[in-house]
Amino acid sequence: MSDSIIDLHSDDYFMGEALRQAARAYEREEVPVGAVIVREGRIIARAFNQVETLKDATAHAEMLALTQAENAVGDWRLTDCTLYVTKEPCPMCAGAVVHTRLARVVFGAGDAKGGAAGGALNLLQFPTLNHRCEITAGVRLEECRDLLKSFVAGPRAAKKTGGSSDK
Repeated sequence: MSDSIIDLHSDDYFMGEALRQAARAYEREEVPVGAVIVREGRIIARAFNQVETLKDATAHAEMLALTQAENAVGDWRLTDCTLYVTKEPCPMCAGAVVHTRLARVVFGAGDAKGGAAGGALNLLQFPTLNHRCEITAGVRLEECRDLLKSFVAGPRAAKKTGGSSDK
């Protein structure tokens, strides 16, 4: 008899782990997005945005986590995995999620302008693509949104104006 490790509070727990990753991005003055990938109730990948650090436009938290998860599983197919990410995936990340065939995507803050999990468009459930993911939106929404708002008002605003983010 195999009891599942996942319970009704797991989404909150795993999003908390993604928020920890987002805080690491924030500390490095990266857009604070964090991601974890879970398989059989265990985290197999953790990542945060590193676009500026790596000077790589594709170094989104989701992309980095997908690569780690593929290595952990030993296959590019992640059919029994769930991605937890603090911000709705962009089209690039949503495309990668579809190609890796993730079972489920759980995100915190939506992105009406650029989100590809129902915000601006929905690539994760696009009818003509070869795979569709289950989507759960709004998990720990306030925390995810507040972290992004704080970043836009802090380090990023200071860079645009040339001022200091210390107050």
